[in-house]
Amino acid sequence: MLNVAPEQDILNPPAPSVGVEQAEAALVEHYPRLVRLAYLVLPPSLGRNRRVVTAHAIVQRSLPRGRSGTGDGPDDGLIPGARRAEAGGGPGYVYVRRRVVRQALEAGLPLRRRAWPKRAQFPPLLPQVWGLRLFPRSGGADELALDQRLSALSGPARAAYVLRGLERLGDDEVCAELNAAGVTEARKALTEADATETQAGLLESAEFDPCSLQARPTDLMRRRQHSRAALAAVAALVVCGALIGLPGDGWGPDGAAAPPYTQNPAAQAALDPGHLLRVEPMAWTTATRTDFSVWPARGDLLGDAGLLRRALAVWARPGGSVQVSATPGTPSGPPMGAPQLLFAGVVDRAKVVLLYDGLRVARYAEPRDGTAGAALDFARVDAADASSASALVVGRTDGNVRYLTAPWVRQVSVRDLLTPDAAARPLHRDEDGVTDPVVSPAQARQCTSWEALEFHDDSGVRLVTDLGELAPARLTWGPPHDPHDVGDRSAREGWARTACLLPTVRTHGVRSVNNWQFAQQALPENNGTADWICTRAETWRGAGGRVFAQFQAPSAKLAPGAIAARAENSAACGIREARVLAGVLWKSRGGNWFVLAAGSEQVSSVALSGGMTGSGRGNLLAVRAKEGARAELNGRLSDGTAISSLR
Repeated sequence: MLNVAPEQDILNPPAPSVGVEQAEAALVEHYPRLVRLAYLVLPPSLGRNRRVVTAHAIVQRSLPRGRSGTGDGPDDGLIPGARRAEAGGGPGYVYVRRRVVRQALEAGLPLRRRAWPKRAQFPPLLPQVWGLRLFPRSGGADELALDQRLSALSGPARAAYVLRGLERLGDDEVCAELNAAGVTEARKALTEADATETQAGLLESAEFDPCSLQARPTDLMRRRQHSRAALAAVAALVVCGALIGLPGDGWGPDGAAAPPYTQNPAAQAALDPGHLLRVEPMAWTTATRTDFSVWPARGDLLGDAGLLRRALAVWARPGGSVQVSATPGTPSGPPMGAPQLLFAGVVDRAKVVLLYDGLRVARYAEPRDGTAGAALDFARVDAADASSASALVVGRTDGNVRYLTAPWVRQVSVRDLLTPDAAARPLHRDEDGVTDPVVSPAQARQCTSWEALEFHDDSGVRLVTDLGELAPARLTWGPPHDPHDVGDRSAREGWARTACLLPTVRTHGVRSVNNWQFAQQALPENNGTADWICTRAETWRGAGGRVFAQFQAPSAKLAPGAIAARAENSAACGIREARVLAGVLWKSRGGNWFVLAAGSEQVSSVALSGGMTGSGRGNLLAVRAKEGARAELNGRLSDGTAISSLR
């Protein structure tokens, strides 16, 4: 039976100390990852709001105090000389991670009368949030069950579980990290963690992401019981009364919007439905640009001035009851001027308005009866073109999604990526271009199918998929300098084995995802031929791209590929750096282990070091190894330039 280790084990050289600049760079680069780590290690008894704030505070105060890593503990400045590549990007990251784990464990210690209290045991001074409770987005039943199991573990055991599941550390490495964090019985903590099944994928879900948050008001009744809160409430009532007394319609027509805070003429003009930009139905046929700016206004509620006014008012100043979300890098402030109206109509059980201001698309939704439970979503869509402006999500209900398609889309069909040989089925649209509901794979708990959409227009057929955002992501195939639409059998088979890995780039503002087969390798002992695929997700904001290299061993059932390596904010497999090198530890059908490595065509030689030796000319390498072997993978390009493995 063929087994593949999901990620390559890499050894980095030892570093005796860490400078403050190096630690700061690692903290900034891996900030979301470190905050997630702190949040998971912190005791759940703190409550979700305090865990979020404390996690951010812990990471923000994890820099060295001097010019090198000599922090609170005796081991803070010591960096391990051997660790997996996925456990961090360098000594700076490992140093900061140790500080984070130490403080997160200290935060769970009870205050004792005779012991000097630790800084982490007190509520953080910064950051502070007043009047709001912050907590990550809710996950499914699996995430809830995992959170309950983690809450039953001790602090060291919870840290061991997270270091092993989230950071991909081996048992010895976990013990080393726990010892460095001041845990005296690391092996005992590891044994306790073994009782809980490791589910690394769940640890990376939105349920445990303290950087993607929802906001709710605090206990309003309790706040009224405090004298200072009462005085503030009186002052707020006086101010609001003065604003309501000003000329205008007051609170009524604004629905869920908060009280006005400005009477700026430009801001007031942006709130007037009469100033909304409306494009003629056929303007796109003669315009020099083909993007959202030439979409006509559509929907059966274009004349509902009250709905449009509420949508504009909530965009300008969303009230505390409004659920607001935005893709990474998307500002959620009011428009600079009157935006363009794309859609206003009833979708399923909601009234929906889509607006566009040249940088962002805003989706306002409220129930058909009343304004309670209004929602406002933002997505950045600047520099869109005909391929990336083909559709927008207009509604989500019961795990299904509906799209509003561009006026140049002639036909829409649905294709299951997991069955590449099956024909696509047509998808009906109404007269406004709104599709029938389609099952959204972005929120599915199990990857048994992955329904993507094909948009047919005069230039061809484009494949897109829902990744939980307003704008669907385009899927392409081919080398970075020439990606093309998914049309032939090899491209569809490659995506059939990649689709179930797409949740790793979900809700990150992804604009497009490209699959590039950068190498093929004949496996030792006549085990067939494996494909090496590099998958790169580009974002609308340009930065923050995610890359992972796949090892796709022969599989009659087109099983998902194994992630050999991954990186964030990397130029690898992109137009700026169209090259890659990755490796895996692989077991043959005969039970023998091998280190396999592959690089793109520019790689002229590959070598192993750091515990293993082996080298070869060309871009492929296969070296006999032992189970659990670790090595550092390096190579050279045809011009002599050194290249390291993706990390």
